[in-house]
Formats: sequence, structure tokens, C-alpha cells
Amino acid sequence: MTARPGRQVSSLRLPAAVFLLILFLLVPVQLKVERPMLLLERFISGGGWIEMLLIAAYGALVAQRMQDPKKVQAWRKYTWFAFSVVFFSQLALGLSGYDRFLMTGKLHLPIPMMIVAGPIYRGHTSVMTILFISTVLLSGPAWCSHLCYFGAIDSLSSKRKTKRGPIRNKWALKTTVLFLVVAGALIMRWTQVGIITATWVALGFGLTGLGIILLLSRKEGRMVHCSAFCPVGTVVNLTRFVNPFRMYIDDNSCTDCMACTRTCKYDALNPSHVAARKPGLNCTLCGDCLASCHAGSLKYSFLKLSPAAARNLYLLITISLHAATMALARI
Repeated sequence: MTARPGRQVSSLRLPAAVFLLILFLLVPVQLKVERPMLLLERFISGGGWIEMLLIAAYGALVAQRMQDPKKVQAWRKYTWFAFSVVFFSQLALGLSGYDRFLMTGKLHLPIPMMIVAGPIYRGHTSVMTILFISTVLLSGPAWCSHLCYFGAIDSLSSKRKTKRGPIRNKWALKTTVLFLVVAGALIMRWTQVGIITATWVALGFGLTGLGIILLLSRKEGRMVHCSAFCPVGTVVNLTRFVNPFRMYIDDNSCTDCMACTRTCKYDALNPSHVAARKPGLNCTLCGDCLASCHAGSLKYSFLKLSPAAARNLYLLITISLHAATMALARI
């Protein structure tokens, strides 16, 4: 059956808006930043403009696909994996001697924990810290489902069937890890621990997280590292309310079938959350659960917008940030 013209026009609005917003975010970077931030500009004069058009077209394609709730889970994983590949590939090439692939000559460990601990230890912020704060302000917890280079690995590792029941003592573990990271960074700064020692400590933390991803996340079929260990994820969980985006469960249509509890990899849709008619604090608004709800009870909200408009606005902001960050994500 042929789609009605009005529906076709409506389906093109979001991709077009994403295309334009990505250009709006990247044009000032191309024009104002002295050291070329767009990679192609470092190899070809004017190449940054070509890269902008390509990344904007990529974002528009993702938006067009993710408008369908049934395609969100698959496309989010595709794009998130692509983001991680781009990030780590450029890092590997930079470390191999191709310094054009590095943002600056100063290397930082590609471990999410450093977004929290790094500024505390060094006494000043970094590009990643500013980027992280900006994304939380603009799209709430989307950092943990679209932008974190480590989270993509956790997502791949947890692809098997999700175990039922909540992760035990999750919040006790999360808050303890965050406290230890902050306290450890402060102690190392106050005692003037050298950068090499601090780097080894951070590396040990990162390898521990990777072990949790490869062992526990794979066993549980959910993202244990992101949900119960990562201090950045905890910060996102605790600060997500600075942003108006929410998800809720419509009490008038929910049948308590619990199908959504089997799709959430963030341990944010356990039976207790369904009974309360809202996902838990671990919810990243990723939307993977939408297709599992045959009653259409899982919905987005943003101030007084309708659920459909709220979801489109969330996709517009989040996909644009994802694509723009992919163009700039280097160390």
C-alpha cells in the first residue's frame, strides 16, 4: 500500500532537521577553531566542508530509520558500534605515529572514568568534560546509550537474552565506586602523585571495567558495567533531571505483560518499575523497549509536548549530537 503524501512529508521532516542541525553545530567548528577539528580538513584543504555534508547525511539517514520504533534497537547498536570503531581506530592510528589523527599532542586515557577523575586530579577541565556536560544538559542520559565509546563494547557483550530480576545491590555498588574514584583523584592530587602512577591506576580501573564487560555483562545479558560500575553512568543517573526529557508508562494502556523487562539492558525496567509506571534511574531513554510493548504504553515526555513530538525532539537532539561528536571524537 502506498503511503499518503502527507505521511511522506512528515517522515522527511525529522531527517531534514537533523541534517541542518548537524551543519549548525559543525560550521562554527570549521570556521573558528584554529587547529582543524574535522579530520578531512587535516588532509585536504576545504575537506572539512565535505566531511560535514557526509556526516550530516549520515545523521539524516539514522533519523529516517529510527523514526520507526521497531528499528531503534538495531540502528542504535549499528551507529553506536560505528562511533566506537571511529574513535578507537583514530586513536590507534595516532599512537602508531600518524599524529594527524590525534586532537592534540597530549594523550588522555580513553576510559570514561577519566571524565570524572581527570579534572579533579589535574585541577582543570578538558574537551571531553565540556562535551559530556553539554550532552547531559541537551539530551539527558543519552550519553550512556549513544555517545560513550566504552558503552558500545558493553552493549555488544550483553547481546544474549537478558536475565530476569534486578541487579543486586546495584546502587550501593555504583555510589561506592563513584566515591572511591572521586576520593582517589583528590588524594592523588593532594599528595602530588606523579602522572605515571596516576595513569597506571586509571589503566587498572579501565581493565577492571573491561573485565566486567567481558564476563558479567555477557553472562547476565545486560550492561552490568554501565548499570552498576561506571562512575560516569552514576553521575548521569543522578544529574539526568537537569534535562526535561522523560519516559513513562501509560497507566491507561499498560497490561503488565512485562515484555519490556526482557529488552532493557540497563536494568531500568524491572517489575517494580513497571508497577510504578516509570523506568528506573538507570534509564537512558534509548528507546529499545518501545518495540516490545504491543500496547504502545512506553512513551516520551518533554514539558507539554505530545509523546510523539517529545520523541521526535529527543531523536533530533540525540542523533545530531551523536553524528557531530563522531566527527570530532578524537583524543
